[in-house]
Amino acid sequence: MNSYNNLKDENSPYLKQHADNPVNWYPWGDEAFKKAKEKDLPIFLSIGYSTCHWCHVMAEESFEDEEVAKMLNQYFISIKVDREERPDIDALYMDLCQAMTGSGGWPLSIFMTADKKPFYAATYIPKENKYGRKGLLSILPEIHNLWTEEREKLLQASENIVSHLAKININQKADIKSDILEKTAQEIANNYDNQYGGFGSSPKFPMYQYLLFLLHYWKKTDEQKYLSILEKTLQKMRAGGIYDHLGWGFHRYSTDREWEMPHFEKMLYDQALMIYIYTSVYQATSKDIYADVVKEIISYLENEMLAEEGAFFAAEDADSEGEEGKYYLWQKEELKSILSNKEFQKIAEVFNIKTSKNINLNLKNIQDYNNLENIKDKLLQYREKRIRPGKDEKILTDWNGLLIAALAKAAFVLKDNKYLKLAEDAEKFIHNHLKTTKGRLAHSYYQGKKSEVDNLNDYSFLLWALIELYQATLKDEYLIKAEKTAKIMKEYFWDQNQGAFHFSSKDNKDLFLKQIKARDNSLPSANSTAAFNFLKLAHLKDDLSYQEDSEKIIAAFSDKINKAPSNYIFLVLSNYYLNNPFVELKIHGDKKYPLAQELIENIRARYLPDYLLKQQKDDQNNKLSVCRDFICQMPTDNLNEILKEIK
Repeated sequence: MNSYNNLKDENSPYLKQHADNPVNWYPWGDEAFKKAKEKDLPIFLSIGYSTCHWCHVMAEESFEDEEVAKMLNQYFISIKVDREERPDIDALYMDLCQAMTGSGGWPLSIFMTADKKPFYAATYIPKENKYGRKGLLSILPEIHNLWTEEREKLLQASENIVSHLAKININQKADIKSDILEKTAQEIANNYDNQYGGFGSSPKFPMYQYLLFLLHYWKKTDEQKYLSILEKTLQKMRAGGIYDHLGWGFHRYSTDREWEMPHFEKMLYDQALMIYIYTSVYQATSKDIYADVVKEIISYLENEMLAEEGAFFAAEDADSEGEEGKYYLWQKEELKSILSNKEFQKIAEVFNIKTSKNINLNLKNIQDYNNLENIKDKLLQYREKRIRPGKDEKILTDWNGLLIAALAKAAFVLKDNKYLKLAEDAEKFIHNHLKTTKGRLAHSYYQGKKSEVDNLNDYSFLLWALIELYQATLKDEYLIKAEKTAKIMKEYFWDQNQGAFHFSSKDNKDLFLKQIKARDNSLPSANSTAAFNFLKLAHLKDDLSYQEDSEKIIAAFSDKINKAPSNYIFLVLSNYYLNNPFVELKIHGDKKYPLAQELIENIRARYLPDYLLKQQKDDQNNKLSVCRDFICQMPTDNLNEILKEIK
């Protein structure tokens, strides 16, 4: 057994975890593919990430096992990829896996040719046959035999699936249905769990895009049904075990319908999107319960996820000491030993404790938590003595972009300069440390080293962040940076024929297919958020070319939007704002003038998704105007006239 394989000099925390495996791993790169061609061997591609529970399981069962390693090393060239470091590679092979098997997830296991074309796909594979799955010790010799004796069958299967994916990568155009908003709302409502909130059964994910759409739709229609769905879901999630009631922050998803037992990972993008949603609903309802959640999540991020340099780490693991959730779960006797009898009885009632082992804290009612501060502090101090889950200290441009957008919105709505400083510091870090020698964005940064590979998410989510920062501050620098970001997107990612963005850049030659995607998954789609924010940029910069690009993106996916609109939430919203343009509330002169401040305070307290704040430095000091369809009314110093224009 070698002390190290070819991963020892890699920068990714996930790849470093596998550097001393007996499997002779290679990082993704020319050396591995050249070796596969020279030896005439197929490739085993394993994609995961450092905080992934089942990735740890497969590593312990198989990749640390000499028997499996011997077979992999003899019959395959094995490549490890960190999906968070290379989401472009992950996105392509995940789509291929879903096309081949009907499902996906991590770890992602792909068997493919040296030309990077797959012929077999799976997710977690056990060492031995179990869970109704074939084990690696069965699969590896079978694939080896097929490769040596019936290779043409494998190659034909590979060509078929690649051809299928290339075909569906070409988007069909259609006229978007006039009732698309109503259809989207109905699709979401039909999937709603009326008893427990949320959507679907189990596992149950937060579905941020649904929540954001419901808020927009309620504002447009004033149909209370949709606000009720939204509020019940947010309150059930905050009360449930998907929320960390001691250290704050949301876990990845609930394994059950009731939100009781989560998968315990904490991802930066989940916190970002939750901050954005809860802030927006607070703005719409003025209910402190939602502002409290925002403050708690940001407190968690400051305490646990903030790098010294000012940006934020990627994730916290689900596992500690080899067990998922061990850091977060309680035993009844343990709780009794920490608390007085009266205190235990109180939390047993409030948290609805029914079992004696592996208790995860769930509130019966979110309001019940208000008088538990002393008990909470005791439990938190005790928990902090435990071995904490591992932390992935990569700094990712796209995930930080989402968080900057959320922090900027929270700073504006809650009037909190500390949140604004967090957002601005993170943006400065990206600007100063996550730029490549080409002037492009680097996707990731770890221990002083940055990647040279970018993707569309990096630019699209940073663009969102810059626009939210401008709305919170009205500083011109953020609009200037937003324009530069959009320009790079157009130069390196735009497909002129399809009228949309590739996920990987034009100069990225790593993959055999450049995907053009807009479907929302755990993250909102980069094409969709680009279309949405290009529309805003068109108004903020008085430049119709951004609107024209947004219209092209919407048209590129129009057929897919018609067929399944709830999968394309930001495109549905973009289509609405294309036909019902944003209204500009323009501040003339300095925003520090009393009239401007009165307008800002009024806007801060209301949920107004159709309106954009804009500052124009001219000689009309201390005046305001309203602009619709790029035509502005005469400036006025009468605030009431402006407020009458706001619906």
